[in-house]
Amino acid sequence: MVAPLESLDIFFLEDVLWIAVATIDVPRYDFSFPNFFVCRRPYYRPENITAIGRFGVTTNYADLYNALEVSGISLVHTPAQYLLASELTHWYPKLSALTPRSVWFETPPSPAEIESVFEYPIFLKGSRQTSRHQANLSIVRSRSEYEYAVEQYRNNPILHWQQFVCREFVELRRVSGRTTGKIPPSFEFRTFWWRGYCVGAGAYWAEFASYSWDEVEKAAGLKIAQEAVSQLDVPFLVVDIAQNRNGEWLVIECNDGQESGYAGISPIALWQNIVALEKRLNSNS
Repeated sequence: MVAPLESLDIFFLEDVLWIAVATIDVPRYDFSFPNFFVCRRPYYRPENITAIGRFGVTTNYADLYNALEVSGISLVHTPAQYLLASELTHWYPKLSALTPRSVWFETPPSPAEIESVFEYPIFLKGSRQTSRHQANLSIVRSRSEYEYAVEQYRNNPILHWQQFVCREFVELRRVSGRTTGKIPPSFEFRTFWWRGYCVGAGAYWAEFASYSWDEVEKAAGLKIAQEAVSQLDVPFLVVDIAQNRNGEWLVIECNDGQESGYAGISPIALWQNIVALEKRLNSNS
């Protein structure tokens, strides 16, 4: 959940970008900007600024956006852009050719209804995210497993407020690593994109497995991610991509870069790339 508005630290990063940060005590998300970058907090800041938020997952982005706008701070994504970047129900229609077939419901459908659309196994998730990658709430292989997952979904603090999404189950290229009840690690990568340029890419399951891609694999994966970026056309996008068992790349999901954890990406390198890119774009304008 997003931190309170008054806890946001708003600063000018390397005299290039305004950032609005809240510490949420999640190591793969938090990053101490002042330890590595020049961060100015002028007593008198410009009357109207645009800032990149780094404040954790929020269920009320529009409220946060409007509250900041009253103070002269516009987040880099409008509420409409935020939904396009983070909600499968918004990004899927534009990316259906790049990602597993998906349908969604306001409330979980009956087993008979979902079995008329998919064969088991089926991949389940909320329209925004899974519940901490729990395998038994994500991969269902029978009617009884589906019924169990649905019951848990209704009471899960992460899932119950999201739309219920059912996806075609795709066998992904596996990698060796710890699972501890989570979805088995696959050959999946997180990519960050700023203004249409890739500024960071790394192993999605870096916390549980050690793996990397070669230059050929990277080029093919980033090509698919770039297609998604072009279709969605929002300033700060995260695209998660994976290779299936046949070696084909597909989009797993998209997220707002303001909310996303760094996974296996160096946050220092990512923000260095964003600053350098912004300086270059500003010098050309």
